[in-house]
Amino acid sequence: MTQALQDIYAPQNKCFGCGPANPKGLRIKSFVEGDHIVASFQPETHHEAWEGVVNGGIVGCLFDCHSNWAAAYHLMKKAGTNELPPTVTADFHVKLRKPTPSKGPVIVKSRVVESTDDRATVESTIEVDGVVTSTCRGTFVAVKPGHPAYHRW
Repeated sequence: MTQALQDIYAPQNKCFGCGPANPKGLRIKSFVEGDHIVASFQPETHHEAWEGVVNGGIVGCLFDCHSNWAAAYHLMKKAGTNELPPTVTADFHVKLRKPTPSKGPVIVKSRVVESTDDRATVESTIEVDGVVTSTCRGTFVAVKPGHPAYHRW
């Protein structure tokens, strides 16, 4: 896949983490690479907790948005449709194993490890220069009409 999932399925999305239409957001771009969804993010100094280290909240946002895209894409493929289900985060647990250098690029890798028809559990890593600095496991759920996020894409 040569285009990011966000650009294909949600070009008008204004999410802070992954919305292509948010000029002040992180603008994460997620790509399908085999069984994984992969993103490369180049932090800027305003993403730092202190000089040379990415803020933990930015790490959490990278995991949250990117893992959600992995779940939505997986659920769409599992259902055999071309329409991305609107998914939201039910829970996610981040382990900050060591400081994430801001020299980047920061690589986020996600894969679905469990799923049903309407939810997926995703495991993700963040690495810089081949060193894993953080891990995440989260559950992402497809929402129904009436939910505030139903028309998010």
